[in-house]
Amino acid sequence: MTETSHAEPQSPPIPRALFVYLLLYGGMTVLAGMLAFKQVRLWPSSLAVEAGIFSFLILVVISSTVAQLYGRSLANKLVWWGFIPLLIASMLMQLVLKLPASVEMLQFRADDLAAFERVNSQLWRVWMAGPAAYIVSLLLNVWIFSRLRGTGNGGTVSLMVRGAVASALSQALDSVIFITLAFYGEFAIRDLLIGQVLAKVTLSFVLVPFLITGGVALARWLDARDAVATR
Repeated sequence: MTETSHAEPQSPPIPRALFVYLLLYGGMTVLAGMLAFKQVRLWPSSLAVEAGIFSFLILVVISSTVAQLYGRSLANKLVWWGFIPLLIASMLMQLVLKLPASVEMLQFRADDLAAFERVNSQLWRVWMAGPAAYIVSLLLNVWIFSRLRGTGNGGTVSLMVRGAVASALSQALDSVIFITLAFYGEFAIRDLLIGQVLAKVTLSFVLVPFLITGGVALARWLDARDAVATR
């Protein structure tokens, strides 16, 4: 009696670069909300900015890189699916806050526990404001970046210019939405809002062009290695 062999079904291959960027993207969506609670001062300016801008600029770079290499449709799907890690992280945070602390922590780390709960219990406005600003600004970034592309791929200069313009416009809008929803009524937000817009626009023109070209180059290198490995 002969045994019948059953071949395992083969799933469609995912480009290596896309797989790496998907993992990084999910982590940055969660980290951006957590970092946003702290306001920092960028040297040499005295204007305050919320620290979540660093993670958010990485989200801009990844979404633009995906749009450049894999198409606008996939980049938009990436932005929408980014809601999932945000939602899960928010639910887990609420669960952790409601669970009782251990006896040891209550006895020996009470100050740390109080600080943890004080900060994270106030994050609800950040968690609410973040997704609203996130979806509007990143979909706008992908749209502007793709529209400026036209019918051709363009060269490195075109890639850098499109990345900078799309990032600057989308991140300026992101600042207005996020700062207003997260902090209005808590304190005067004018200086923070001005600082946030100036910082994001400046970083969009100073850093984003090079980060996008680097992201595209890295993705092509990873995919080329993947192609060689599968031969």
